[in-house]
Amino acid sequence: MSTNDNKNLSSTEKIKMASDGLRGTLKESLRDEITGAIREDDTALVKFHGMYQQDDRDRREERSAKKLEWLYSYMLRLRLPGGFMTADQYIGLHNIAGEHSTGVIKITTRQTIQLHGILKSHVKPTIKAFNTILIDSISACGDVNRNVACASHPKFSPIHEEIFSYAGKISQLGLPKTKAYYEIWLDEKPLLDKKEKEEVEKDPLYQDRYLPRKFKIGIAIPPNNDVDVFTNDLGLIAIIENGNLIGFNIAAGGGLGTTHGNAATYPRLASMLGFVRGEEQTLKAVLEVITIQRDHGNRSDRKLSRLKYTIDKMGVEAFKAELEKRCGFKLEESKPYTFTSRKDEYGWHKNHEGKWYYTVFIENGRIADEKVALKTALLEVAKTGKTNFRFTSNQGLIISDIAQKDKKAVEKILTDFGIIAHTDNAGAVRKNAIACVAFNTCSLALAEAQRYLPSLITKIEPILAKYGLENDEISMRMTGCPNGCGRPYAAEIGFIGTAYGRYNLHLGGDREGFRLNKKYKENIDEPAILKELDELFEKYSKNRQKGETFGDFAVREKLVTI
Repeated sequence: MSTNDNKNLSSTEKIKMASDGLRGTLKESLRDEITGAIREDDTALVKFHGMYQQDDRDRREERSAKKLEWLYSYMLRLRLPGGFMTADQYIGLHNIAGEHSTGVIKITTRQTIQLHGILKSHVKPTIKAFNTILIDSISACGDVNRNVACASHPKFSPIHEEIFSYAGKISQLGLPKTKAYYEIWLDEKPLLDKKEKEEVEKDPLYQDRYLPRKFKIGIAIPPNNDVDVFTNDLGLIAIIENGNLIGFNIAAGGGLGTTHGNAATYPRLASMLGFVRGEEQTLKAVLEVITIQRDHGNRSDRKLSRLKYTIDKMGVEAFKAELEKRCGFKLEESKPYTFTSRKDEYGWHKNHEGKWYYTVFIENGRIADEKVALKTALLEVAKTGKTNFRFTSNQGLIISDIAQKDKKAVEKILTDFGIIAHTDNAGAVRKNAIACVAFNTCSLALAEAQRYLPSLITKIEPILAKYGLENDEISMRMTGCPNGCGRPYAAEIGFIGTAYGRYNLHLGGDREGFRLNKKYKENIDEPAILKELDELFEKYSKNRQKGETFGDFAVREKLVTI
C-alpha cells in the first residue's frame, strides 16, 4: 500500500476493503422493512452504486418530536458520459421520476441527472426501470471516477462528436469490475465459485480499495470552457489543428471542496502537465493519473484525500515525472489554446451539418412544472422523436440534433408552452447562476442554495438595473456548504453557506475559468449581502475599464488579493 499504513486507514477505507466487491450487506439492508435506512457501513458502499442515503431535513424536528425515525430516502444519480440522452431515454426518465421520486428531474453541475426522494422500497425498481432504457448509475458517486463531463454544444466544433466520444471511452475505462451492481439491483446470478469470481472481478485499476476519494474528469473544447475544466481532478483540453483532433492538453489537481475552519483544506485549479497525442496516449495518461492517485492519495484523512493534495504533497514536477514513468512516454509541451467564455449558449443555434440546437434556461437545473410548464413541454418535445437531449455543466439543457424539416414542430411546442419566452426573458445574471441542492436533502448543507438563490437574484436584479448592469453576464454561484458542488470558488461572485441564512461572500473569479476568487466578507446575511453588492456594483459601474468584467475589476481594484 505504498504510502499509507494499514493502521492509519480511515473507517471508510476499511469498509471498502471488507465489502466483498462493494456488496457489503446491501441485500440484507434492503430486506429490512422496519427502517427506511440502510445499515451504517452500507451508506458508504451504496454511493458506489450511484446513490446517497438522505432524509428530509425540513421534517427532522417534527418527526423527532413524534418519536419517529427521520424520513429517509435516496438520491439516485445517473452515469451519463457527456450528458447525452436520446428522446426515448428522456421519456423513460420522465416516467421513472414521476413513479419513484419527488418528480423533479435535477440536472447536476456535471451534466447528469439526480432524482431525489426515492424510498428504500423503490430504489431497486428505479434502477431496474433505468436498466430497461440502457442507463445505469454505476460509479456516479463514491471513491471512483465519476461522470465524465464534456463540452456540451456541438456548434463550437465540427468534430464535436469525435471529442465527445472520449467521455464514453474514459467512463468505460474507469468502471469498477465488480458485478455487485448487477447482482444486488438487477438480480443477476451471483458468481458462487470463488476462483471464477476472483478472475471475473479482478480489478487492476481499483483493486480492493478503490480510490482515496471521488475523482472527476472534464473535457473542454476551446473556445468555450463550459465544463470548468480546471476545477476537475483531471482536465483534458482538446487541441484541434487544421480541423483535426491531434490530442489533448492535460491538467491535473483541480478540486473545490474545503472545510470551514480547516486551513489545511483549500480550493485549487488543475496544473497543466503537458500534451498527449492521439487516443492511445490520451487514455493511457488518464489511466495512470488515476493509478498515481490510487497509490499515493491520503487514505487516513478524507478531508485531505483528493488529487489536489496528492499533487501538492508530491510537487507538480515529481507528479509529472511519475506519470511519464508509468505511461512509458514523455508528455509534450502543452499546445496553445484560447478560452473566451464558459457559459451556455441559449436559444437557437445551428452546427456545421445544418442541425439545430435549442438551449433552454432551467433555473438551477430543476426540471419541473413550476414558473413555467417546463417538465411537460420537454416531454412533448421528446415524444416527437426528432431530438436528442444534452445536459450541460451549467445545469442547462440543449434540445439537440434537430433536422431543418423538424425545427418548426419543436419550436411550436417550445413557443406554446412559453419555454422560449421563459428563456428569452431571464436576466443575464440569472442565466449564468449555479446553485447546489443544499436543503432540504443534503446532509452537509449549512444554508440554503437552490431554494434561495432565485429569490436573492430577484432582489439583486433591481440593483444591477440601477447601475445599468442588467445585461452584464456576471457569474454568480451559491452553495449551502464549503464543499463546492456548485463551483462557487470559480465564480466572479460566490456565496458559500456558513449557517442558516448566512454566507461568506467571495469575489474575483474570472469569466473563463482560469482564476479562483477570494473571501471578501464573512458570515453575512441577506441585508448585508444586498448592501455590499449595491456598493460594489456602484463602484464597478463608475470605475470599470472598457470591456472589464466584474471579477477582473475586483482584482484590479484590490477588493480582494489574488
